[in-house]
Amino acid sequence: MSNLLKALLIALAGIVVMLVNGAFIIYMLRKVLGHAHLRLGPTELGPAGIAQLIPDILKLLTREDRHPNYSDRWLYCLAPIIVFVPSLTAFAFLPFSNTLIAADVNLGLLMMLAFLSLVPLGIFAAGWASRSKYALIGAVRAVGGAISYEIPLLLSALTPVLLAGSLNLRQLVLAQANSIWYILPCLPSAVIFFLCAQMETNQTPFDMSEAEGELVAGFSTEYSAMRFGFMYLAEFAGNFTMAALLTTLFLGGWTLPFVNPAQMGVLAPVVFILKTYLVIFCFMMVRGTFSRYRVDQYAALGWKKLIPITLGWTLLFAFALQVIRLLTTGGGGGV
Repeated sequence: MSNLLKALLIALAGIVVMLVNGAFIIYMLRKVLGHAHLRLGPTELGPAGIAQLIPDILKLLTREDRHPNYSDRWLYCLAPIIVFVPSLTAFAFLPFSNTLIAADVNLGLLMMLAFLSLVPLGIFAAGWASRSKYALIGAVRAVGGAISYEIPLLLSALTPVLLAGSLNLRQLVLAQANSIWYILPCLPSAVIFFLCAQMETNQTPFDMSEAEGELVAGFSTEYSAMRFGFMYLAEFAGNFTMAALLTTLFLGGWTLPFVNPAQMGVLAPVVFILKTYLVIFCFMMVRGTFSRYRVDQYAALGWKKLIPITLGWTLLFAFALQVIRLLTTGGGGGV
């Protein structure tokens, strides 16, 4: 099989997984919020509330695709692709097991975060090209939030990297196997990563770029039909990606405590997916419990609290780790 054909098959499989995963997460969100808020539709409409999902999908597939009269047509059409493709590409770096990984590269974590950092460009392009004040303000809020919250997100990911000594996501998982001492020092970083992931995926209480009371639907206000569907799907794909990355960095990935990773076999992907959806469930419970932050609170939490706390903790952790290594090697290693 040629490399080109193999790449096309991997991309097609990624698209299928992304579509199925997006539909399931939408259904899961309806169910979780339906029970949390006592909404009858998602819990009573059809068997297990499944009939609530079908109109959502049909609505996206059958609505008329329109363009604003004064929009930048080329950029307007390109923006959903800019948002969708990086989220799809990030799937390639996720290690579902020791062997089930599309792109097992040494800089997997760095590559994954680099692709995800392109999503705000597509969001800003969507707001700018729409020629709508609501969409533009929503896009500016999204970019501002991404800048402020990606810094503590990256810094919190350094803790497991320092412990494992690798940026390879598969190696990060193997470093956690059968080691409770890996989990405990990473706990503060895991909490910060969880909060930043909420913001990165535009989840309440950090969804200022989609504040319905102020911006209708934020940067995607002027989009309809499947162009809006790509935006919507990319958001839920980002939700899964962030939850999977948190699982990989802090929850042992596909491994289980006191079980040899080599003996996981076909259970490894199942364990990984179950852990990921447990994190997504926590995302949804936070979304359904807390009210939205104000703009000033939203910015202050990122710049005045999370960034200093994460930077200080990372420096302290790196210093303590180096001291421990020097003591265990008898002081012979260099700093």
